[in-house]
Amino acid sequence: MRQFKRIYIEITNICNLNCSFCPDTGRAPEFMDEELFTRILDGIKDSTEYIYFHVKGEPLLHPHLERFLTVSGEKGFHVSIATNGNLIGKTGEKLFDKPALRQMSFSLHSLEGETDRAVIENYLDEIFNFAVKAVERTKMFIEFKLWNLNRVPESEANKIIFSFMAERLNLPVNFHEGISSGKGVRISDRIFLSRGSEFLWPDLDSPDNNANGYCYGLKRQVAILVDGTIVPCCLDGKGIVKLGNIRDTSFPEIIGGKRALRIIRGFSERKVVEELCRKCTYRNRFGFEVKLNKVV
Repeated sequence: MRQFKRIYIEITNICNLNCSFCPDTGRAPEFMDEELFTRILDGIKDSTEYIYFHVKGEPLLHPHLERFLTVSGEKGFHVSIATNGNLIGKTGEKLFDKPALRQMSFSLHSLEGETDRAVIENYLDEIFNFAVKAVERTKMFIEFKLWNLNRVPESEANKIIFSFMAERLNLPVNFHEGISSGKGVRISDRIFLSRGSEFLWPDLDSPDNNANGYCYGLKRQVAILVDGTIVPCCLDGKGIVKLGNIRDTSFPEIIGGKRALRIIRGFSERKVVEELCRKCTYRNRFGFEVKLNKVV
């Protein structure tokens, strides 16, 4: 059985924000039901221990999030949640008694365009209150993501975020300087800051990037959308590269299917066979094009 470092499960594609960097899914909005969620866990149990509630949507909106975390723990999974953090003040306390929850990842770049210091600090205050309690009361890891390095000069929101972090975590005021793109640094016990450049979600209307290259899709990760559709990676937010649906086909059959194997074989030969993948620029971060050029 193919082993994955992580499997993404989109428990909802509904979000409470409308960020410019996150395009609409073009799919019907819905919440995953417990029957499908349980079917997914049973189907992937031999393929990974680590699941991520992420692709599109805001996981903290899900009415059965607590139940999903309980079931995940009972079945031996470690869960990471990617969130914009806006609901953590309302939902955070309920998460502390869920040992399956290994990591909370807060996308702080969702503050893009916000300039009201009071609004930003109130948002950060709720997130940091949760983070401090999580470290004190659980074994959870906290990740703060700021993936907007390519925006120069530094946004007003970023400046407030760094100032807030320095004050709350007793850090030097310039602690964030020198953190390069794609790097994560520990800024406190089990609390990390991840910086990176904003990326474009791949789209069929985008220009071709390169027919040569490599990606970790179907190698280290795979994603399951809210309706049970399996796609190669977490960046297929529109569900374009449909490998199959776990409602009617087993996970091993889908991953071992012709389309999936063609993708895997292509990447092993540094060939990008799917049209959507050829549009993707995120895979450039892996640096395999450089290695390929050196070989040639």
